[in-house]
Amino acid sequence: MSEGNKTLVIDFVLTGLTERPWLQVLLFLVFLVIYLTTMVGNLGLMALIWKDAHLHTPMYLFLGGLAFADACTSTSVTPRMLVNFLDKTAMISLAECITQFYFFASSATTECFLLVVMAYDRYVAICNPLLYPVVMSKRLCTELIGISYVIGFLHPLIHVSLLLRLTFCRSNIIHYFYCEILQLFKISCNDPSINALMIFIFAAFIQISTLMTIIMSYTRVLFDILKKKSEKGKSKAFSTCSAHLVSVSLYYGTLIFMYVRPASGLAEDQDKVYSLFYTIIIPLLNPFIYSLRNKEVIGALRRVAKK
Repeated sequence: MSEGNKTLVIDFVLTGLTERPWLQVLLFLVFLVIYLTTMVGNLGLMALIWKDAHLHTPMYLFLGGLAFADACTSTSVTPRMLVNFLDKTAMISLAECITQFYFFASSATTECFLLVVMAYDRYVAICNPLLYPVVMSKRLCTELIGISYVIGFLHPLIHVSLLLRLTFCRSNIIHYFYCEILQLFKISCNDPSINALMIFIFAAFIQISTLMTIIMSYTRVLFDILKKKSEKGKSKAFSTCSAHLVSVSLYYGTLIFMYVRPASGLAEDQDKVYSLFYTIIIPLLNPFIYSLRNKEVIGALRRVAKK
């Protein structure tokens, strides 16, 4: 569909990860297993936290909120991708496209703020352990989770409202595996400069401000850990914080490379790799990162299994 032909496009085709026919079924099976594992891992972790009274603490309350955000992120992208693996002619409407972007952006923004809250929780627990039960009350924890989700669901509305002013006539083909907003800009008839600028400004502000807050929290935590005389205390604190830092590094590393960089910074295939990480791989890994070396979670799992 040429640029001169101004027929408006309201339905799109997602080309997916690859256009090689012989890979489609294999990729479908791989990502189906990944999606099911992600759902079992995250929803199972939420159920375990709800079921076991020993996990009714601020850290696990926040972890449950993070698990739900991860489940939402994966669900916003993976099911549609699985459909496209089996049917390359499947169309996605503009309304569905915008809805997919909204729910992905909502859960991604929420996760940024939940990671800040979790870093603050570790800061209070390790640096001010005597005040921890008072400062991190159940009411405050609920409010912090609620605020994270409210910001998460409000932030994408700005980009959706700006997206609605665009029309699409260049092509109905999106060379991506989901309706990523930067890809929509490429096929817009209108100048998307304002949209791209707003994406950059908000992504930079949210990602850099939350990341700097996390770094400051963990820097203070690190100094406090190093001052501890007890090797057992050091080991437990390092074990708890290392899982958080791995999750933060993976998540922010890929997000910043995607949205806080020059538009021509990466090739399309590299963009897809980064997108795969924060939409599919990280939601898969998080429940295992936070659980496998966590004695409290393993102990809770054993207690629930015995009942």
